[in-house]
Amino acid sequence: GSHPQLEDTAPRIVEHPTDVLVSKGEPATLSCKAEGRPAPVVEWYKDGERVETDREDPRSHRTLLPGGSLFFLRILHGRRGKPDEGVYVCVARNYLGEATSRNASLEVAGK
Repeated sequence: GSHPQLEDTAPRIVEHPTDVLVSKGEPATLSCKAEGRPAPVVEWYKDGERVETDREDPRSHRTLLPGGSLFFLRILHGRRGKPDEGVYVCVARNYLGEATSRNASLEVAGK
């Protein structure tokens, strides 16, 4: 169907993240792509808490890619904590509403 260009639409997730298994110190990407008009703002949550990326903290090893995917420069995993391991969801928002992706778990191999 054809839509008038001026019609604003609530976000919808068109590409959901999938579970990933990564080795410590390796890069990883959690995919997420959202559509909407105006273009939705994407945020990531891990175990219910908002994930900080290099937009908030320039030293962060996590980058929000232009399409909405979350890129890890290297997976951090320590004996004391597992900063990157957990269950992630991607949330896309604009003024008309929000859409939440499926859960994706990031697991560190060879613990």
